[in-house]
Parts: sequence; C-alpha cells; structure tokens
Amino acid sequence: MAKPRLKEKFVSEVSEALKEKFQYKSVMQVPRLTKIVINKGIGAAVADKKLVDQGVEELTIIAGQRAVATKAKNSISNFKLREGMPIGAKVTLRGDRMYEFLDRLVSVALPRVRDFKGISDKGFDGRGNYTLGVTEQIIFPEISIEKVNRISGMDITLVTSADTDEEALALLKALGMPFVNKNKDN
Repeated sequence: MAKPRLKEKFVSEVSEALKEKFQYKSVMQVPRLTKIVINKGIGAAVADKKLVDQGVEELTIIAGQRAVATKAKNSISNFKLREGMPIGAKVTLRGDRMYEFLDRLVSVALPRVRDFKGISDKGFDGRGNYTLGVTEQIIFPEISIEKVNRISGMDITLVTSADTDEEALALLKALGMPFVNKNKDN
C-alpha cells in the first residue's frame, strides 16, 4: 500500500521547514500529528436508541475505521439520562488512516461547506491541540444524503506533539489546513 500523500509531504517538506523556523536541534523535536479524534454527541439518543447506531455507522463510513458508542458518565434526571446510557459515538485515527482522513477533510470535505472562507484559529487549547466543529455530516462525500434522516454535526480534534499553539498552527498550516487570513498582506 502506498504512503499517504500528507505523510510523505510531512516527511519531505514540512518537518525540515518547521525545524528551520523554530530552530530545533533535531528533526525529532519537530511537532507532529499524533492522532485525530472524531466525536459526535447525539442528544436525542435518550429517546431513540437507533440514533446511536446510525451515528456509529456514519462515523465508521467517514473515518474508514470502526467507531464506538460513548456512554453517559453521570445520571441527569432533568434530561432523563441514566449513567451508562449510549449518548454519542467516537473514533480515534492514528498512522496512515489519520493522514488519509486529514487529506480528505482538507481537500474534499471542508471546501463543500456552504460559504466557506477558512477555519478559525481560535480552536487551540493552549497545549498544541486543535478542535474544529463541523455542523453537517453531509460535507463528507462518503455520506449519501438519501440515507441521512437527521443532519448532525461532529467535533474533530487534531492532537499534535507541539508544546505551544504557535508551533501547532505552523504545523497544521504546513499540512494544508485552510485557516482564515486575518491580514490579507501575507
């Protein structure tokens, strides 16, 4: 099987560019993408258990890897929620599948968002991880609109080995993430 395009780009171009930009002594200090976590909360699953199965199936199709149902940690009586009830789905991607998914996200899915001008750079957590919310699962070409009975969103978290948000932003920009340009003279 061939190496993913973004993985080759990281090894050949991005790691050297980041090493020079941040003056790392070794290539091993260069921040890298460690995993991508796709998470989908399904609030209506309290009333209808089949929604969780559909959510797991959609995430499995999107990610190319089996998703798992997430269960409630606490009971909340106002929401008729009991501890251990399935209320969402998640999948964690690493290695080649992670790079394949990021490539599809950047080159196919994000451009299909209506009125897309780029993603915000405000989703960093202070430790070099970036989370972006997607409002509709139908931006992924793998999902057939005819089979979707409810439009739902998901959170995509890109976990990096970067120590600071500045390093992570440089890494994700170099990998092709379309961040919004605040100053147009760049």
